[in-house]
Amino acid sequence: MAEEQPAESVLRFRRFALAVCVIGVFVQLGLTAYYLGMGHRAQPHDVPVGLVSSAAERAEVAGLLTERGYFRVTDYATADDLEIAIKRRDVYGGVDITGSPPHLYVASAAGPAAANLLRTTFTTVVQQQTAATLAKLDRITIARARQLTAPPPITDVVPLPDQDVNGVSLGFLTQALALGGTVASIGLGRLIPRTRRSWRRGIAHVSTLAVYAVASGAAVIWSMGWFGVGLTADRGEMLAIFSLISLAITASTAGAVAVFGAPGALLGALYFTLGTVISGASILPEFLPTVGRILGVNLPTGAGVQAVRDSLYFPAAEIGGHLIVLVLYAGLGIAVVLVTNLLPHRKDTTSEVELDLAHRLEGAERREPVKLT
Repeated sequence: MAEEQPAESVLRFRRFALAVCVIGVFVQLGLTAYYLGMGHRAQPHDVPVGLVSSAAERAEVAGLLTERGYFRVTDYATADDLEIAIKRRDVYGGVDITGSPPHLYVASAAGPAAANLLRTTFTTVVQQQTAATLAKLDRITIARARQLTAPPPITDVVPLPDQDVNGVSLGFLTQALALGGTVASIGLGRLIPRTRRSWRRGIAHVSTLAVYAVASGAAVIWSMGWFGVGLTADRGEMLAIFSLISLAITASTAGAVAVFGAPGALLGALYFTLGTVISGASILPEFLPTVGRILGVNLPTGAGVQAVRDSLYFPAAEIGGHLIVLVLYAGLGIAVVLVTNLLPHRKDTTSEVELDLAHRLEGAERREPVKLT
């Protein structure tokens, strides 16, 4: 019998190790396929751009922009109107072809990928037009040649700050919020059930989530200051947005834990592992596949990224839609936490804390010495 027990332990260990390896491989395969599927060949789809042109030139230029499905063109009367639209983030940039040479307007703060795509497309079209013009001329003056071959004018209406030259800060901040919120939700999910279900426990749970959300937002803003990111932004507005993002993540995860138990914490893990990829921080929504684009902007991570980007760089932009998404996640999670704490539960007549206290008292009574009279 003594020899059979170690053999059985070894067999169990081997089964467990095999299961862990198999699960790990499948998780890795799934994540690899997901990450590569979303980002390995990011192709633009209907990137919104503006066009200032005469009626005669409009059809040709708009056709060049839309022939591959890369751009969605909106017409503007003047270059000033185009700049206003860029600052509102209605479009990522645009071109004014009413002058000679044409003038390109971009906003690198809206996303370097879109700005680079616009620059590349614009430069290519201008070079093609220049080559066609030169081919028609037998003779040309030096001044005219210089004019035709001069680099086309490009204006960055909303440039990225020097402290964030690659525009990757938003992605890092979102990952930190998602990971921190997941850890906090898991911790509260293990702590809160140690007390009896009641409205007081629900209020305490929600209050803790709110306090953590504000502290989390303050920590993000503080750390941003270390690297000079967001120094010109409205600190009060940024604190409110970051706190709402954190609350949307933690409250929705806490609601899932309240309903499904420990497995509900996977929701927070999904925000971190899957949601940050399609949040629009590193890969713009217009460069994602359709499923990723739609899902991404409707997750707390995606809505949060768009709200933060607009608040940081595009104060004239409308962020109401993104805030509604965050409020819905936070509100639904809070409602679930409150409701589950008000519902009766057969196994919840005595809490773990009360059981632990009862056991301690019982043990103390047994150890108490008997007095002889």
